[in-house]
Amino acid sequence: MTFCENNLDFLDKAIESALKRIDRNIDKFKDGFPAPASVDNRYPIVDNINWTNSFWTGMLWLAYEYNQDEKYRELAEKHINSFKERLEKRIVVDHHDLGFLYTLSCVSAYKITNNDGAKKVALEAAEYLMKRYHEKAEIIQAWGDLNNPEQRGRMIIDCNMNLPLLYWASSITGDNKYYEAARNHVKKALRYIVREDYSTYHTYHFDVDSGIPLKGTTHQGYSDESCWARGQAWGIYGFILSYTYTKHKELLEATKKIADYYLERLPEDKICYWDLIFTEGDQERDSSAAAIAVCGLLELSKQLSDSDEDKIRYKKAAHKILQSLYYNYSNKDEEEVDGLLLHGVYNKNGNTGVDECCIWGDYYYFEALMRMKMNWEMYW
Repeated sequence: MTFCENNLDFLDKAIESALKRIDRNIDKFKDGFPAPASVDNRYPIVDNINWTNSFWTGMLWLAYEYNQDEKYRELAEKHINSFKERLEKRIVVDHHDLGFLYTLSCVSAYKITNNDGAKKVALEAAEYLMKRYHEKAEIIQAWGDLNNPEQRGRMIIDCNMNLPLLYWASSITGDNKYYEAARNHVKKALRYIVREDYSTYHTYHFDVDSGIPLKGTTHQGYSDESCWARGQAWGIYGFILSYTYTKHKELLEATKKIADYYLERLPEDKICYWDLIFTEGDQERDSSAAAIAVCGLLELSKQLSDSDEDKIRYKKAAHKILQSLYYNYSNKDEEEVDGLLLHGVYNKNGNTGVDECCIWGDYYYFEALMRMKMNWEMYW
């Protein structure tokens, strides 16, 4: 396709197509949730047990904000009760992705409808997330048993997207402990996960008893020293989100350089391969990483001053990627496909969700469309 930087005529068609797919999926999922990735482009229906469940809820809130159709709100509010029960019964919540889960389900509900019950659940989730904060290392542990020496002390780039739950909790309660934990974590991520060339490690390990940094590794990237594409996209969006709360200039400048590293490694159609070590060839693309990057680039452009010459450059880059997602990767007409975006990658190393729909890709694609269409206030 030919890119037209200022042509946003595709937006209405893209949103209409997305809403049709969301409506079909409401009928399919009912009170359940889509699995993290599709199988043969169809999402299995799962209980509220995955780190990804809230992306479906977030899409419902986006749809409700767009056209005020009560069917979206009604189902999203049912989800609040599900997320409340999940936290109360401690159903697969011992990980850092409480930020994803409760920002898109409950913080969003509070911001949109002033739902006090949702606010209470989100604050309880923030408090539970604080249990994973290691004081000496000043990091939030991603996965694993907090008391198991072999599992302790791993931070990952994804966690930058979980920090807004803590910043928000501080703003609501007036208790600075949440803000300080999030700020300290993002400072450590900037120092250790971001390499000198502004590529990123997926994970970094610390001795949490002494606070000593140990080594960077990968879990989903091609190698420890390569640059996992979705991780780089989490970096673009996650660091700029922390900037919106802290206004620490180094986060803004780092986001620009992380974004530049990502943009310089895109193939002709602007959709990244699953690892940025690949810039051509027959490796799989990751449309889900591209959708995350679009949202990050748009927020980066928004945060830059009008006098910054990069402001327009990042916005144009986001437009080009979003156009390519719509024309080349979106599910416009295929009835036997559940996702909004085709050709995503969940975990290439684990051979899970490879060249499939990924529910977070669907969410961020829809968020990007809303960002471009209206004056959208972030849930993050």
